[in-house]
Amino acid sequence: MATLDEKYLQMTQAPLRRLIVRMAIPAVIANVVSIIYNLTDTFFVGRLGTSASGALGIAFPIMVIIQATGLLFGQGSGNKLSIELGKKNISRARRLVSVGFFTALGVGALIGVVGLIFIRQLVGLFGATATIEPLALDYIRPLLFSAPFYCATFVLNPQMRYQGLAAYSMIGIISGAVLNIILEPIFIFVLGMGIFGAGLATAISQCVSFLMLLILHTKTGTVHLSLRNYKPDMLLLREMVGGGLPSLLRNGMLSVAVTFLNVAANPYGDAAIAAMAIVSRIITFTNTIMIGFGQGFQPVCGYNYGAGILSRVRKGYWFVVQASTVLLVVSSILQISFAPHLITIFRNDPQVVSYGALALRLQCCTLPLSGFIVMSNMMQQTIGRTLVSSIVGIARQGLGLVPALLILPPIFGFLGVQMAQPVADILALGITIPLQMRILRELQVAEKGKGTVRLPKK
Repeated sequence: MATLDEKYLQMTQAPLRRLIVRMAIPAVIANVVSIIYNLTDTFFVGRLGTSASGALGIAFPIMVIIQATGLLFGQGSGNKLSIELGKKNISRARRLVSVGFFTALGVGALIGVVGLIFIRQLVGLFGATATIEPLALDYIRPLLFSAPFYCATFVLNPQMRYQGLAAYSMIGIISGAVLNIILEPIFIFVLGMGIFGAGLATAISQCVSFLMLLILHTKTGTVHLSLRNYKPDMLLLREMVGGGLPSLLRNGMLSVAVTFLNVAANPYGDAAIAAMAIVSRIITFTNTIMIGFGQGFQPVCGYNYGAGILSRVRKGYWFVVQASTVLLVVSSILQISFAPHLITIFRNDPQVVSYGALALRLQCCTLPLSGFIVMSNMMQQTIGRTLVSSIVGIARQGLGLVPALLILPPIFGFLGVQMAQPVADILALGITIPLQMRILRELQVAEKGKGTVRLPKK
């Protein structure tokens, strides 16, 4: 296990591209396996009928709310953690880790209790039809019981990554994902538990991932969890919430956007809701791989920003933008070519395939734009540009998708639902470019010693 000084030297002096790739590989693997177990839900539940597939789309906003809450404290403590380690401020790093974890555990428990009390109202709010509602209730209930552990998982994972421990984080995530893939068919078909079995398998798997991450965090982390370090103060909480606010807004807005998507698709029946839910899972799979590159960059960005080595921040950023864009272009071409076959894997219903194939092809036309948008947003959040990061974080779903879903379907019918995301992507790119280029210019000027940039204090 590397010491704090060894980790500092590695993050600030090792060859940049090789370092980012080494950090990114475990993150990509963990993300791929994690999304595979989400796709496992889609695959096995799809065998239970179109309404069951639609139930996953209704459950998605609730899952996103839990994730968003975890990431508020996980990303907020994590990116500040890497900056504090870059400044060699170890005592404050320890407080960030403990405050982020224990706060998320408590808030996650609150979400679970409130969700169980108001579960019927929630599934109605998220666009369930009369046939989807009972299935959505069966699927969601077990997930709400595991909410505190699922929420805390999204704290442990980024905290480990920001310490440069992505390989150990990968092990924790993969353990739960593999278990889910094993348990789902057993619970659904062998034990005859149906869609409730799918939710129960996912909840158990989330708890196992939490336990594995907690054990690995305790044994391998350079900064350890401790109740003695749970010493929140207003400055620390403000910085942590500020650092995690873009994640909360981004994921919270995703929940809102999916709700609008379900409501917009609702008049066209269960097949329309199921088709858009399947397309969302496929696009999320692609984006998750791309995000892994950004997660490899974030600890490098944070350490070097904290140490004031701005050239490595800029060079690392452009490397991950280029790599992610190439990945998305190749992926988009493949998905456009095989769109009907991809939809059929999850639900072999002619109407679902017809709706889904067109929606997938339209979204792939603008998918490569996400490379620049997402990597810019991850850099902005890591270096503490809360306002800019928040704006860019909600640009794609909130400022783009929600208005598109309100405007386009009344004009174009279900085609308007299918084309809403591509329109949102173009709008998000237009918002991101000027904001990110301004930050890059500030870093370049400060690097040359000809100006100032908002650097963390030593």
